[in-house]
Amino acid sequence: MPVIRDIPLSLEISEVLRREGLGGYSKVRPEIKSLITELLAGVKKAHLLEPAVAYEIYSITEMSQSQVSLEGNLVLQCSLLSSLLPQAKELAIAVCTIGPRLEKQVTDYTNRGEPLRGILLDGIGSAAVDSLTQEVCKFITGEASSRGYQASSPISPGMPGLPITEQWQLLEMVPAREIGVSLTPLAIMSPRKSTSMVIGIGPQMTTWTQAEVCGRCNLRRTCPYKVIPRRGGVVKRTDQRL
Repeated sequence: MPVIRDIPLSLEISEVLRREGLGGYSKVRPEIKSLITELLAGVKKAHLLEPAVAYEIYSITEMSQSQVSLEGNLVLQCSLLSSLLPQAKELAIAVCTIGPRLEKQVTDYTNRGEPLRGILLDGIGSAAVDSLTQEVCKFITGEASSRGYQASSPISPGMPGLPITEQWQLLEMVPAREIGVSLTPLAIMSPRKSTSMVIGIGPQMTTWTQAEVCGRCNLRRTCPYKVIPRRGGVVKRTDQRL
């Protein structure tokens, strides 16, 4: 089962600000901008990011409205796939993490009475996970292309149709322990700055933007981290439900 490390991540200031729950760059106070810039430099200098991904690609043997059967007698409970990706031939299962070092630094800041630094660094960590997710999707797209297929956008536990409890199954399907990822009894990933995903591989795979995912989320009216399509921008739409 493959493990990839030392994945280069691009941390755009706009994504960091979104993950901080802040407005556009021009609306952020200069002292906050300066502190974020300082923290970004510190993250690089102290090597706080240790991005890694464990993944595996499984052939689909059967797909019903409630579950997907995979090679090796594995079953994934997911009512989403049959309607969203009915032509998928394979599933890529991936678990990603930026490691525990940034999370430890956040805790250290909080314990030292520097909560603002901790909050801002935590947002940088979330932006790093987003960047890692994008890099993993690019890699899986390349794997799909080598098979003569396309790759869908990622689906993660907790999205409608893929229960959070399926985290247990996903982590058993890849070498998650090799990259230091585990689950708490409540199915919360540890380190916290980690994520898991399922990507469909096959002909004519459906893709969607993060703005579309946010637009269908139950928290879309109040979430400070949501992505809003730019005016005049073209968003690839799908009539499938996410």
